[in-house]
Amino acid sequence: MPRESKKSAARGASRSRFWLTIAGLGLVAVSIATAALKVRSYLMADPQFALSRDRQDALTIEGLRYTSRWKVLRLFQGDFGRSIFAAPLAERRRRLLGIDWVEDASVLRVWPDRLVVRLRERTPVAFVYFRSGVLLIDSYGVLLDPPPQSHFTFPVLSGVREDESEADRRERVRTLLRFQQQMGYLAKGLSEVDVSEMDNLRVVAQVDRRAVQLILGESNFASRYQNFMNHYPEIRKHSPRGRVFDLRLDDRITAKE
Repeated sequence: MPRESKKSAARGASRSRFWLTIAGLGLVAVSIATAALKVRSYLMADPQFALSRDRQDALTIEGLRYTSRWKVLRLFQGDFGRSIFAAPLAERRRRLLGIDWVEDASVLRVWPDRLVVRLRERTPVAFVYFRSGVLLIDSYGVLLDPPPQSHFTFPVLSGVREDESEADRRERVRTLLRFQQQMGYLAKGLSEVDVSEMDNLRVVAQVDRRAVQLILGESNFASRYQNFMNHYPEIRKHSPRGRVFDLRLDDRITAKE
């Protein structure tokens, strides 16, 4: 009997310690939550954390070259006069990515009262002509409005339709980039690349101050083009009015009036 009494007393003491521990942990959790709420309230309400319109560097935008500054600033208008800790950074980044020239973006809080926007802009590779006007296109097939007073020396990429999907445009641009890679320095002499048929490329070259169209097919671009240039004086003698030349057969060049 005495042994059973001692066991019961030990179990009771163990239960007491368990519940005391639980109660202690509960008090700690409540204390931490209360402290966190006070800190949050302080960060949200204290004027020292407010994004001020009067500070020129309150909102810093890095990497801005062709992107419209006004489009970026417009996204942050609702954050001025409020704590930087109230700004929804993920939402701001999502909306920045909706601007045509922005390829990637991040938004950072800088203690105590600044926001920093870092942009990586898209890299255009060609011009495209539509009925609605002239646009630029990047390697992902994204259409871009030409910035004012910009000077690009890209070729025209024809065969791209404004109503086709971005994925289809991307494939046409990739065809252009593969072609340029194979052509190397020779690509600088071309003013237009037609990818209407991606397995039968056509290009426009300026030769002796004349624009001529060359049908290159789907391979051996550099050698076919170089062969044409090497023999052009002779070709022009035989076909003085020729404006279109078929180079798809490596052993011959066919002129079309």
